[in-house]
Order: sequence, then structure tokens, then C-alpha cells
Amino acid sequence: FVSKLTDVLEAGVGNLVDADLAKESARLQALQVQQQLGAQALSIANSAPQIILQLFRGG
Repeated sequence: FVSKLTDVLEAGVGNLVDADLAKESARLQALQVQQQLGAQALSIANSAPQIILQLFRGG
């Protein structure tokens, strides 16, 4: 009984660790995507004034 209980507990702990790793991996990917989107937004915001100036200059 104790041996079986130990096996079940070890498997349960292993599953929890795997679930935590998967959760953190997904969280990291989400943060990386947010970072990329933020960088793109800044790039667009920085280029927008130049585009507007080009429109006023006539090309």
C-alpha cells in the first residue's frame, strides 16, 4: 500500500511540475508577444510624424 501510495504521489508531483512548466512557458510566450507588439507600436508611432510631414511637404 505504501509503495503504491508513494508511486501515486510521485506521479502527482511530476504532473504538477509539468503543469507549472507548461503554464510558465505559455506566460513567457504571451509576454514575448506583448513585447514584440509594444516595439511595433513604438515603431509605428515614431514613423507616423514623418509620414504626416511628408504629406504636408507634398510627397
